[in-house]
Formats: sequence, C-alpha cells, structure tokens
Amino acid sequence: MTDKGLIAIAAGLAIIAGLGTGIGEGIAVSKALEALGRNPEAESKIRTLMIMGVAMTETVALYGLLVSLILLFVY
Repeated sequence: MTDKGLIAIAAGLAIIAGLGTGIGEGIAVSKALEALGRNPEAESKIRTLMIMGVAMTETVALYGLLVSLILLFVY
C-alpha cells in the first residue's frame, strides 16, 4: 500500500513543474512588454520571439503533466 502513496507523492512533485513554468512565462511576457514600450517599431519581432520562448517554456509543464499521468495510471 505504501507504493501507491509514494507514486502519488512523485506525481504531485512532477506537477510542481507547472509552478516554475507559470513564473517563467510571466517574467518573459513582462520583459517583452517592457521592450515593446521602449521600441514599438520592433513589435512583430518581439512578439515572435516571446511566443517561441513561451512555447518552449510550456513544454516543461506538459512533460511534468505527462510524467504525473504515467505515474498515476501506469504504475
């Protein structure tokens, strides 16, 4: 029975990856808005780079979710 409890704890720890992802995305968007305020002519370049960065950051949260689901339903 303790195996199920340890697996549940590990799944919860895997979900914590979403916490760092949310903080990182918030910082990225705030810095992009600061850059846009300083240089409005570069809007398309700033937006493109920000979206690429946020998408790459979001993969960490998705991997954490995937690991937690695998832990809960496979083991």
